Amino acid sequence: MNSINDYAEIVGKETIDELQEIASHLEGKVIQNINSTAVGGGVAEILSRMIPLLKEVNVNVEWDFIKGGERFFEITKKIHNSLHGVSDVVITKEEFNYFDKITNDNLADMNLNGDIIFIHDPQPIGLIAAKKRPGFKEKKFIWRCHIDISSANTNTFNFLKKYIELYDASVFSSPLFSKKLKIPQMLISPSIDPLSDKNKELDETQITEVANRFNIDLDRKIITQVSRFDRLKDPLGVIDVYRLVKKYTDCQLILAGGAADDDPEGMEVYKEVLEKADGDKDIFILNLPPTSNIEINAIQRMSTVILQKSLKEGFGLTVSESLWKKKPTIASAVGGIPLQITHKYSGLLSRTIEGTALYAKQLLQNPEYANKLGLNGHEHVKNNFLITRHLRDYLLLFIKTQYNNENIIYL
Repeated sequence: MNSINDYAEIVGKETIDELQEIASHLEGKVIQNINSTAVGGGVAEILSRMIPLLKEVNVNVEWDFIKGGERFFEITKKIHNSLHGVSDVVITKEEFNYFDKITNDNLADMNLNGDIIFIHDPQPIGLIAAKKRPGFKEKKFIWRCHIDISSANTNTFNFLKKYIELYDASVFSSPLFSKKLKIPQMLISPSIDPLSDKNKELDETQITEVANRFNIDLDRKIITQVSRFDRLKDPLGVIDVYRLVKKYTDCQLILAGGAADDDPEGMEVYKEVLEKADGDKDIFILNLPPTSNIEINAIQRMSTVILQKSLKEGFGLTVSESLWKKKPTIASAVGGIPLQITHKYSGLLSRTIEGTALYAKQLLQNPEYANKLGLNGHEHVKNNFLITRHLRDYLLLFIKTQYNNENIIYL
């Protein structure tokens, strides 16, 4: 794991000194993060990098997980899709009751020992019920929503709202996701770690080794999407894009991803993608384990154009990953993606299969323009979406929540 001082070369020593100064105001406080899984998905990825860095600046931070089981995670996947506005999702009263039952089981089993308890996403949201316990009055609870709830199903959101409004504060990734709530709402965008295995510089030998392992031809153009196998990431639509582009420009397609522990649909979607590819030798469908960070890094770096054709998206960290590597990126204009891409400046935004294919063809045929978009995107990510900015935002959030009743907090 990298030292906090390793980031000074990228963001400047003054930034690191500031982080350490801000963190000193949390001395003696325990920050307890709780989510549903340690591997797979953006939340686990961010926390796996954030927790060690918080410890490096002497914050007493912990990371715990709820327990669920197959049925619970099937229900929470339905909740996830319903919050994203997927219209054909029906969640029954009995399923909501089962969600509450598992929440109560976790409340009975978990040691909620933090001074600030930081709950991530809907799966553990009901742990706020612990606030009613004797001795919990001084504890602060924050709910962090990592998904796009701008078009959430009303019934599903109202089920969660009874929990949300018991928290001391809520955090969203984009101003578009905010709701009418009785509690404070904060805007904190996610981030990437530039020194992680997924984002650090690689030499050509490493990239070539990964390409050879998967039989990818580095002498031909490559279109790539990196995402877990999820219908909301639209991998089937990506294949449609590739087939439209292929009519005009010789290219290969890489669909690289895996599944999160709390996503029961992943393998089903993976099989649908294999069926749609129909044995095309220029389509590489890579179902990778969650530890495949070097492989993902190399795949992004060998790509000519990168897509993120999400139908819904909380933020889409893969967009910042691609831009950090100076890759021309085409992404759907949904969720938090427009925060990362300014259309025709730091990337291209699209809403349709045909539009995405047109832009992909344009970039494949105009490498000078593609390179300019990649350079602008890299600079935008450097200024806005690196983990040091994220770390600062979280530290200030914890301090603000701890001193919620004060108008001015002197640092």
